[in-house]
Amino acid sequence: MLGIGGGGDVVGSLAVAREIERAGRRVELGGVAWERFAVDPHHAGPRPLGQLTAIEPIAASAALTGAAGCTPEGTRLAEAGVAAHLGRPVALIDVNGGPAAAGAGIAALADHLDCDLVVLLDVGGDVLADGSEPGLSSPLCDAVMLAAVAHLPERIAVAGCAFGAGCDGELTMLEVLARIAAIGREGAWLGTLSPGPAAAEEVVALAREVPTEASLMAARCALGATGSVPIRDGSRTVELGPVGALAFVFDARRALGPLTPLADLVRPAASIEQARALMEARGIRTELDYERERLASAGE
Repeated sequence: MLGIGGGGDVVGSLAVAREIERAGRRVELGGVAWERFAVDPHHAGPRPLGQLTAIEPIAASAALTGAAGCTPEGTRLAEAGVAAHLGRPVALIDVNGGPAAAGAGIAALADHLDCDLVVLLDVGGDVLADGSEPGLSSPLCDAVMLAAVAHLPERIAVAGCAFGAGCDGELTMLEVLARIAAIGREGAWLGTLSPGPAAAEEVVALAREVPTEASLMAARCALGATGSVPIRDGSRTVELGPVGALAFVFDARRALGPLTPLADLVRPAASIEQARALMEARGIRTELDYERERLASAGE
């Protein structure tokens, strides 16, 4: 199970993974080597694997990290924090090479870890955005990772998962539900699950060690929290409630195309920069734009 939005999505993935484990399946966790600027203010965009220390390369765009995985400046990766918590390695994907390279990395990890199903999990639900949403601010990583599905061999089953609708303060809960309904009308909605109290409490505890607001909000929803909560230093607001505890699972291959227009848009990109440029041409601002501006401002 891969958290596909970078940052703390790997933490939210743990909550859903625990429920899958309760059904008797072995689950390996992973995420994208892209810490948010608030955590890694030394670099804009995803980290190439060659910049990271204490990782085990598996392929050109895939690696495993233990508890010591970090950037050259010493910033610990979110995945390394999860590895420390679990006591075993966690997977890493490098998205700098665009969807095809990410897909090759996912396939290499699935083979290396002997996994027959890949679940691509986004906390918040902006993987389903169409680009018109006023709150959308970090669509790039999700879109590239979902577009990687087009490059996976058919022997690998793959599902998408939108967990914690609206919990990242970008798409609203109603916007996410509207996208899920559209997926359902096409017969691609596979089911819905939610972490129980033990899994939610584990994520709350882990969030004290691995910075993440969206995954924490989803876990709080699973523990019965309700009401409006500010995140991102007060710049965004999340509406907590039972819907935020739900994980909507969908057929990722069937969803590619009009149902997930941003992933479809970046599918041909040969790099993260090309994917960013494709979004810019549609008037869509991304997290990479934001981080580059912040880094430039910090250097002035």
